[in-house]
Amino acid sequence: MPALTAIASQVRRDIVRMVHAVQSGHPGGSLGCADFLTALYFDVMKRNPGFSMDGVGEDLFFLSNGHISPLFYSVLARSGYFPVGELASFRKLNTRLQGHPTTHEKLPGVRMASGSLGQGLSVAAGAALAKKLNNDPCIVYSLHGDGELDEGQNWEAILFAAHHKVDNLIATIDVNGQQIDGPTSKVMGLDNLKEKFLAFKWEVVEMEGNDMDAVVAGLLHAKTFLGKGRPIVILMKTAMGKGVDFMEGTHEWHGIAPNDEQLARALAQLPETLGDY
Repeated sequence: MPALTAIASQVRRDIVRMVHAVQSGHPGGSLGCADFLTALYFDVMKRNPGFSMDGVGEDLFFLSNGHISPLFYSVLARSGYFPVGELASFRKLNTRLQGHPTTHEKLPGVRMASGSLGQGLSVAAGAALAKKLNNDPCIVYSLHGDGELDEGQNWEAILFAAHHKVDNLIATIDVNGQQIDGPTSKVMGLDNLKEKFLAFKWEVVEMEGNDMDAVVAGLLHAKTFLGKGRPIVILMKTAMGKGVDFMEGTHEWHGIAPNDEQLARALAQLPETLGDY
């Protein structure tokens, strides 16, 4: 998927430039999930950049791990929801591009506020159930961090979605093994997530999240389980900081910004494909 890979490279450039410009933000998880969100918005999801909050007749996406907002904003802008130049306002006073996505700024593409972790799966399950009740055949997608699964509300939502057979929901877990305080294995061991979700009566798809062909194939494979009585989860293996060698695979870049020299090193590794904002 050369075209999608090229877009993802530009998205990664946007991420590091946005965070650097204000010396604030979360580059690690944003970089790791860039391939996934690029594939979803530019290839897989049925969407309307005109944007209606009710979302009738289109697929919906909910970002639960809202701290990776630089990625979300870049993909939304690059896919036509608002002007790309607005990315320069990230985290600045009175911007629509808050550090964590909010709804009161009415930024097109943002359907829920997601500063507090653990809430997105509840929202996504509710939205998916509403589509079923309204006979809307479209799909609800969501994205969550693996460290976010420490929040108990997730497991209530996992039970709810299975019990109510919310089989038009595809939730993706970014399994990068890192969270703000260190490796997930040390902070709160998740053990075998596949076995957990199977025990909770979900369909499980495992996917390599930093290979564009694998991401597209994984998303399409997940769609084959739609309408069969079970919600679907994709366990997506990624590297935090993917694309920038000195950021990869460590929690240390979860929430810090690169300095000038580090920005230059990062940009040298990320081809400019669509033009910087």
